[in-house]
Amino acid sequence: MNPFSSGTRLRDMIRAIRACKTAAEERAVVRKECASIRAAISENDQDYRHRNLAKLMFIHMLGYPTHFGQMECLKLIAAAGFPEKRIGYLGLMLLLDERQEVLMLVTNSLKQDLNHSNQYIVGLALCALGNICSAEMAHDLAPEVERLLQIRDPNIKKKAALCSIRIIRKVPDLAENFMGPAASLLKEKHHGVLIAGIQLCTDLCKASVKALEYLRKNCTDVSVRILKDVSNSAYAPEYDVAGITDPFLHIRVLRLMHMLGQDDADASEYMNDILAQVATKTESNKNAGNAILYECVETIMGIEATSGLRVLAINILGRFLSNRDNNIRYVALNMLMKAIAVDSQAVQRHRATILECVKDSDASIRKRALELIFLLVNETNMQSLTQELIDYLVVSDQDFKEDLAAKICSIVEKFSPEKLWYIDQMLKVLSEAGNFVKDEVWHALIVVISNAPELHGYTVRSLFKALQTSCEEKSLVRVAVWCIGEYGDMLINNVGVLGKEETITVAESDVIDVVEIALKRHSSDVTTRAMSLVALLKLSSRFPTCSERIQEIMIQQKGSLVLELQQRSIEFNSIIQKHQNIRSSVVERMPVLDMSTYNLKRAGSSPASIASEKATQTSSSGASIKLPNGVNNHTSAPLVDLLDLSSDDIPQTNSSTGDFLHDLLGMDLTTPSSTGKPAAASGGVDILMDLLSVGTPSVPTDVLAPDNISLKQDNTQAIASLDRLSLSSLASSTPQRSLLDSFQDPSQKTKPNPGVSPVVDLLDGFNSNDLLPREETPAFPSITAFQSSSLKITFQFSKQPGKPQVTVIQATFTNLSSNDYTDFLFQAAVPKFIQLHLDPASSNILPANGKGAVTQSLSLTNSQHGQKALAMRMRLAYKVNNQDTLEQGQISNFPPGL
Repeated sequence: MNPFSSGTRLRDMIRAIRACKTAAEERAVVRKECASIRAAISENDQDYRHRNLAKLMFIHMLGYPTHFGQMECLKLIAAAGFPEKRIGYLGLMLLLDERQEVLMLVTNSLKQDLNHSNQYIVGLALCALGNICSAEMAHDLAPEVERLLQIRDPNIKKKAALCSIRIIRKVPDLAENFMGPAASLLKEKHHGVLIAGIQLCTDLCKASVKALEYLRKNCTDVSVRILKDVSNSAYAPEYDVAGITDPFLHIRVLRLMHMLGQDDADASEYMNDILAQVATKTESNKNAGNAILYECVETIMGIEATSGLRVLAINILGRFLSNRDNNIRYVALNMLMKAIAVDSQAVQRHRATILECVKDSDASIRKRALELIFLLVNETNMQSLTQELIDYLVVSDQDFKEDLAAKICSIVEKFSPEKLWYIDQMLKVLSEAGNFVKDEVWHALIVVISNAPELHGYTVRSLFKALQTSCEEKSLVRVAVWCIGEYGDMLINNVGVLGKEETITVAESDVIDVVEIALKRHSSDVTTRAMSLVALLKLSSRFPTCSERIQEIMIQQKGSLVLELQQRSIEFNSIIQKHQNIRSSVVERMPVLDMSTYNLKRAGSSPASIASEKATQTSSSGASIKLPNGVNNHTSAPLVDLLDLSSDDIPQTNSSTGDFLHDLLGMDLTTPSSTGKPAAASGGVDILMDLLSVGTPSVPTDVLAPDNISLKQDNTQAIASLDRLSLSSLASSTPQRSLLDSFQDPSQKTKPNPGVSPVVDLLDGFNSNDLLPREETPAFPSITAFQSSSLKITFQFSKQPGKPQVTVIQATFTNLSSNDYTDFLFQAAVPKFIQLHLDPASSNILPANGKGAVTQSLSLTNSQHGQKALAMRMRLAYKVNNQDTLEQGQISNFPPGL
């Protein structure tokens, strides 16, 4: 007899498959068995139909296709005997799902079995319906399930309640039909029925507001009684888990009370006593007790509980932080982050314990504790917490330094009481983790230093000492060489010594030494080397006796393989060698950087808000709001006077361009791919870009060679701008641009200004060409990209000057329905000739009734601009009452010209 005939037992087939040594042998055995089952199906073999289906289910679990056996499930379900029906329903749940069209054929059999006199057959039908019920089946079979909720048999009641949960989740409109039967289930004594009934009530509260009001009115007292009975009940062996009576029932009823007490003061007041009793009586030495305590805390924080009860709940979380189980500590940290919004003062009492978690060996606990500490920082504890975090930064793991340094910098910037403290803390961070901080951190530090003239001497001395101690931290070196280049003379003369400061004696050669060491030590960092060359150029004017040594260092860079550095060394050497009479004017100190403009641009403010902030700064005392130290912020007015421009001539900068120090300090020396973002372009020339003399026509190529440079002494106003250029020229993205070519950027053309001598007079051979007018960026109307009864999407468009093929879209999503949308996700698809970049959305929660909006930025690059118009398909995914919802559509109404 064929060992794989239809009469082969299931265990024999399993034994044969497990005996296979290779995947090929297994496939051969499965193929033979499937062929035998197909033959039995075609012969309508009724004797072994249940055995064949059992073997098919095992083959299905191995991952092989078994669709040819689906109809056999329906035949077995229609059989009269219980064994056949059991195998049939098991195959139905395993081989099919709610998306199969053949499932519609089983609805009638399910209806008959739900009305069967045999309770076991009824149980089979309820189990199958609870697993694979579709919306159509829910509509057809809901009356039968509702009737079964009211019979006496507890097993049928329990399965009917679980089946009802599936029906409500598929069709929320049917929730009102189950309100009465669900409430009656809470009066049951059988714990299985009680747990299923409580879960049904919880799902009803999520599915329908009407059901929530009904259950809140009729079941609040019942749920309190259930919790009181189970927490005070005597020892019951059948329900005991680690000395606690039925912790599963505890947790389910606590979740129901959370739903009933949320946003309802009366129901919450009724629950306060029993919740306090559970929170104080439940033991926490076992995991079951911790689970109940955690759910109790979540319920207390979710309802309108009294302040004393909330303090009790937060204290429980504080005890969790001392637990040895990392899982318990992690969930406690998560819950404390939510509790801050409710009672931050109570959470503050556990600050020391949370700070210890920052030093934990588990990476996930460290990160979560650090986020929590960041939320706990305020004006009173800021200094102590910052010092604790900086002390830990010294000994922390390399993998954790980046996150820790970022949080410390955010705390210092947000809560700094004065500029001196800000500079001290930032220097500590840069000294310990300078390679891990983002560029915007040291950009901001330079802006603050520039705005604190009474601290220039102290800062440059501190940086000089830090550089002597550690020259490995990249960001520290960059800030140090910038400050030494600007204020190196203060370092020699001990200018501005503070009372707490120890004076040091520094020779001019010592200053040159540290810059030269930085230049050599960071040979692979183009930005640091370029900034060091600029610092040396400035020091050649500050320290005339060191000019020859500086010139030798410059000459060494002439052979650099980096064209940018090679060109700089040649041009700087020419300035030192040939133009000593005007060198001091060329490399004078940078003007004070506009802190308000920088802060607003970092925050992504619009040009209008920048202008408003400047007006506020002009009318006020001018002192920095965040960093008071008695130093006035320079507003746009002095810049306009300096440039002899009217306020209308000052172009505005697009907020999406990032901070101006990105260009100012030469961050474009790296390739665009190194940052992971496309190069930013502004909608006009920034005020500081005007100040740095970037905005005039390009220099003829015949003056790029150093030998052709010939500076005129009479143009002192324009010559003074060369010092301001010394840093801005680092931002040259084209290595072939000369130092003085940076005065004239062909991509940023300004209106002619007769009040200022043209920079072109600086060089012999320049033509006094009239400056070209600024290019205007066309404006495009906003559109409603998508609108349904519950959701609206609007698009606002902007263009980058000189890049007509790039379109930046600001998408705004508004929820018009009465329910909050959670887990909100926007996805888009475009044709192949369009490149799409999506920035993260501002939030994944979309508030109801249009009370708030979610924004997201998109960047589209049309490689066939002018030939093909933009097109986009989009998909929106979100959850409404924990139900997944998907919407999609096509956007074809883009304005012409994009």
